[in-house]
Amino acid sequence: MTDVASGIILVSLRGTSFLFDPGALCLEFLTTGGPGIGARYEVLHAPADLADWLARSRLRLDPAQVDVQPAELADARRLRDALWRLVCARTGTRPPAETPTDFDATPDDLDILNEAAAAAPLAPRLDPDGTRRWVLPASGRQALASIARDAVELFSGPYADRIRECGAHNCYLVFVDTSRPGRRRWCSMERCGNRHKIRTLRARQEG
Repeated sequence: MTDVASGIILVSLRGTSFLFDPGALCLEFLTTGGPGIGARYEVLHAPADLADWLARSRLRLDPAQVDVQPAELADARRLRDALWRLVCARTGTRPPAETPTDFDATPDDLDILNEAAAAAPLAPRLDPDGTRRWVLPASGRQALASIARDAVELFSGPYADRIRECGAHNCYLVFVDTSRPGRRRWCSMERCGNRHKIRTLRARQEG
């Protein structure tokens, strides 16, 4: 994946909040909403919403120095929805959909990804103390290019076969398993992992 710092994002679903590390910037972007059922969790309603999300993401951009135009917001939602469909095509799973084709990938989705990746991405800089930062101010287009390039590297790299959906029956978050054993099952142990443990324990006690 691209040279973005690892990060954990706070996700809110069904009235609960928990920490979630999807392992890749492009998969982190999917937590902003999506097609079909994802529309219920849409957070990108205005240009400022994208700038605010970029501040919370592993990019850690200063939202005051990210200029997002209305057209770039539309491009962001278009890229995110295309990424959802491309991810579902790779994992062989998909969330429930009101329309059967909501999560079916098409050649257009790949074109959307490649078009975004072709733009100039965020530029890194090295400070005298050895700290890596992003050159700011930046545009929404640059941020989207960085997200798209991260997806290209993920889909074509050594972890392409480790993109997975959470093992909980009612959770559809996706992550890339970068652990050495490759046995990660849950979006978060704090949420789905603990729920599974509790259900298993109760089943044993009742049995």
